[in-house]
Amino acid sequence: MDWTLSADLDVLTGAARQAGALAMTFFRRNPESWAKSGGSPVTEADIAVDTFLRNELLRARPDYGWLSEETADDPIRLERDSVFVVDPIDGTRGFMNGDERWCVSLAVVREGRPVAAALFAPALAEMYTAVAGRGAWIDQRRLSVSAWPGLRNARIAGPKGWLQAKPLARHGVRVEPHVPSLAYRFAQVANGSFDGAFASPRSHDWDLAACDLLVHEAGGLLTGVDGRPPAYNRDTVRHGALAAANRMMQPELRSALERIADERAKAGLPS
Repeated sequence: MDWTLSADLDVLTGAARQAGALAMTFFRRNPESWAKSGGSPVTEADIAVDTFLRNELLRARPDYGWLSEETADDPIRLERDSVFVVDPIDGTRGFMNGDERWCVSLAVVREGRPVAAALFAPALAEMYTAVAGRGAWIDQRRLSVSAWPGLRNARIAGPKGWLQAKPLARHGVRVEPHVPSLAYRFAQVANGSFDGAFASPRSHDWDLAACDLLVHEAGGLLTGVDGRPPAYNRDTVRHGALAAANRMMQPELRSALERIADERAKAGLPS
């Protein structure tokens, strides 16, 4: 393993554990919350964890750029060779509702792609890690996507309102319960717990960078409907619809997702 990636992973993992412990001091304790300009919720826990992570990670790597959901974007990140991409609490709505399936999502991105990742779900005591070219892990167990060959009877997770659409329903997919954290949802594809999962448009770099690396290092694919993996640390950090699955199933899931998005657009339904 490239020693710099190994060292970066150590930094991410240590910071994720400490950030998770901090977040747990707010969990199920009715933290103060408010709506951001786009309408999505944020809590005092998100801000506290973001502040901790910014201080901790940039202290360890002061020459890295920074991109976080809870920090005002600074375009200087575009000039940096390496960038931290951070979601201090992915799944804030679930966090606020007492759902345990939220996570601290951290990645290092170079040349538009994640190269090291730590995704920690502290309420579940699950630490997922990955390094480019070296596999993905949960604790000491190596991750592998499922080998389910196609959509027929596959276990699929996705956003509410999309899973019953005809392009999926006709395959008889087994719909998994809604997961409030997109990062954790895709991590379950890497873990083999879900055969596939998808995201509607409007996800962001911080939702995706860590779980993207997990899926790919576990042998799967996470791409847009065009079959291309997401590119990170660009001027625009928002992404279109995305599908994740093993290499056999992913083209079929991607095609179904494209049809669902088209049908929803024609019906005037929100993306």
